[in-house]
Amino acid sequence: MLPPFLTSLQAAIPGAVEQISFYVGDWTAIVPAAQLLDVARFLRDTPEIALDFCSDVTASDWPTRPQRFDVIYCLYSTRFRTRLRLKVRAGENDPVPSVSGIWPAANWLEREVYDLFGVNFTGHPDRRRILMPDDWQGFPQRKDYPLEGPGELLMENPLDWLKLRQAQEESEIE
Repeated sequence: MLPPFLTSLQAAIPGAVEQISFYVGDWTAIVPAAQLLDVARFLRDTPEIALDFCSDVTASDWPTRPQRFDVIYCLYSTRFRTRLRLKVRAGENDPVPSVSGIWPAANWLEREVYDLFGVNFTGHPDRRRILMPDDWQGFPQRKDYPLEGPGELLMENPLDWLKLRQAQEESEIE
């Protein structure tokens, strides 16, 4: 049986909830990016729901999917002590509207997700890198990011690594 806050959401914004799941005591609702702001305002502003705190924003990368990112918002009601994970699926260049105007705590959290995953947050007041240097290439939390960093020789090819090591040893001898 769905909790009242999810049935209220489904009734208030028809078609906004694509999927619902329950895992380890928490509910998750997947919504389309186009309806994210309407859903977020409803969840925050409806008195009997009052999800007034965005405790975390993160993402997971599924590179084989057309919509490779799950952007995950962890929401909490300080009044009712209820939690909801709100997910939005997005492709590599798909816009995801910023919720920082609804939950100010999401500002830096969205910047972190942009910096590490490259999620295209639109309408963000200050979308720039927060953890990596400004000139950093790529997004280190993507699953296709090279383990050694951008522009480095990949350790997955041992012959290239061996050639590099031999060249370093020869230059040390000279």
